Amino acid sequence: MLSNKRFVRVLALALAAASASAGARAQQQPQPPPATRQQPQKPAQRPDETIDEDEVERVETDLTNVLFTATDRNKRFISNIKLEDIVVLEDGVPQQVFTFQRNVDLPLSLAILIDTSNSQERTLPEEKRAAQQFVDTVIRPNKDEVAVLSFTGETTLEQGLTGSASRARRAIERVEFQPPSGYIGGGLVVTTPGGVGGGTPPISGDNQNRAGSTAIWDSIWVTSREVLSETSDKTRRAIILLTDGDDTSSRMKLNEAIDSALKADAIVYAIGIGDSFSFSGVDEGSLRKITERTGGRAYFPRSEADLRSAFAQIQDELREQYLVAYSPSNKAKDGTFRKVQIDFKDPEVRKNMKLTYRQGYFARSAVNAKPRR
Repeated sequence: MLSNKRFVRVLALALAAASASAGARAQQQPQPPPATRQQPQKPAQRPDETIDEDEVERVETDLTNVLFTATDRNKRFISNIKLEDIVVLEDGVPQQVFTFQRNVDLPLSLAILIDTSNSQERTLPEEKRAAQQFVDTVIRPNKDEVAVLSFTGETTLEQGLTGSASRARRAIERVEFQPPSGYIGGGLVVTTPGGVGGGTPPISGDNQNRAGSTAIWDSIWVTSREVLSETSDKTRRAIILLTDGDDTSSRMKLNEAIDSALKADAIVYAIGIGDSFSFSGVDEGSLRKITERTGGRAYFPRSEADLRSAFAQIQDELREQYLVAYSPSNKAKDGTFRKVQIDFKDPEVRKNMKLTYRQGYFARSAVNAKPRR
């Protein structure tokens, strides 16, 4: 399928690739029926970028690791929690914790997702400046890595995972507002009886349908599966999402985006911002849902100063964390979702503190289990 070179089509090409890989077995085995639902595909990497991959031994483990942060009512991080202060439950069953430690130096694997649709036209320059400052502050050479992606109705990998802050900064600088065909500014799109008017006509009907649209959940789905899922288990994975939260064209549902992030052990932090620093036009509910379910947090800045403050708080939260590791009492490798709950034993402490963590995970499947590096 032809498409604009700047974009990666969020279509069912992944299904075509799967069919090609199965072609060698076509004569021995009957072909399964084609999928009835399209799924986003891996974002194509720019030709001049490479993702370095260290030689890391792949190992199996039955330990479940959960990272959490603790804050008081004033949103100050608490750094003196002990194992005896908390209880860990899986599906309501208390678990025996094998490891409990405060982590302040864990390597980071981050993906910055930047909405470039109509709603971001006015605030995109401020978002880019704040994101570049965040990268400069957070990324430590030879320790952390970051990828940069932009999206409208399609997702583009601007920079694959890199430990170079300067590369990430240049990638963010390349991100531009993507007006749909016929766009003349201020959110106005001129149409003609034949469809979208002005500018270069879309190459395909699908291009036309997705021009100027926003596929947030597709972007999170493909980023979790194709960018973050293969990173080392020794890093903390997180998605930094800049958008108004108004998804208009995703093939994936919100819950499917959440599940993909959980399967990749990726936390989602959202900065909800539209075409001005106001709450109008921002879907706070959806952004709160995806961040809370994955153990992150949503921010809704009202000014450029608030925007920079949101990035600073995300940076602090990525560094100030506790790790608990336990071997689940439920040993079944059935691929099912397991609900995780961490709480303070003391009811009085519980009332004054807030714990933030992913609310569950998917157990390994005996058939499809694949160790990460």
